[in-house]
Amino acid sequence: METVTLQEPFRAVFYTPFYAALARGAYAAEGVEVRLLDGTAPHRASEAAQSGAADLAWGGPMRVLLAHDRDPACPLRNFGAVVMGDPFFLVGRTPNPDFRLTDLARMTLGTVSEVPTPWWTLQEDIRRAGLDPNAVRRVTDRSMAENAAAVAAGRLDVAQIFEPFVSELEEAGTGHVWHTAASRGPTAYTTFVATAARIAERRTAFAAMIRGMAATQRWLAQAGAEEIASTVAGFFPALPSARLARCIARYKALGIWSTDPRYPREAFERLQAAMLSAGAIRRAPGFEACSDTALVEAALAETPAA
Repeated sequence: METVTLQEPFRAVFYTPFYAALARGAYAAEGVEVRLLDGTAPHRASEAAQSGAADLAWGGPMRVLLAHDRDPACPLRNFGAVVMGDPFFLVGRTPNPDFRLTDLARMTLGTVSEVPTPWWTLQEDIRRAGLDPNAVRRVTDRSMAENAAAVAAGRLDVAQIFEPFVSELEEAGTGHVWHTAASRGPTAYTTFVATAARIAERRTAFAAMIRGMAATQRWLAQAGAEEIASTVAGFFPALPSARLARCIARYKALGIWSTDPRYPREAFERLQAAMLSAGAIRRAPGFEACSDTALVEAALAETPAA
């Protein structure tokens, strides 16, 4: 059995497919022992993959786009689509069923400070809705937990947050979903990341991991939220089981998790366009430069391990 080191960026419910694959032994079933390196800083996942501190990581394709924008010869590649829907929400204190993104013109919005992608993609949505995103009053220096608390206390009009903060506010009766970012359609949020050289070197092991993830994706599509929550609960010891199941049920209903590991070009291009309009990148590196789709196709065409 081959051993592979896999770097986690940070712990989050929307990464459930990665935890489920580990918990269910999906990689081991394909002949690969995966050693998970816990993560606490999102940017360090791709850095670990590029430096060789890990064989591969999972994380945002935006890190690969940033790296290719800085250096067209960057060796990092995305492969294996896992989270292809935006896991963030806009939440206010009271129900607002008629909310439109243009309403942000008269509100104060607390945006995510921990990672940049949620704002980059949201600002593109705001722009397409007909409002200049630069006209939105934003709180940019607070954590999601702080912004959620500010909404609950009535000190902030609306916060951009993900699960489990959304469910916590709903359970307390101090928050309601106004806008679901996943409604924009496929957006590249999470794939595996490795260098082209490491993909070539560990191709057999990585292909086996793709098959393990594909099996996990098929299971996720059929399993109920409670079963999924029970499977990954060990990764979230501080999260009540009922709340974890609620979070998973919401994400599952929104379809943010891919049903197979093939990477849709549309999802990549939507992210790339958002980063361009946000000024995060100066040019469009392109899908082919940033992605390895051949590995996934070859892996899915191979006979699974006995």
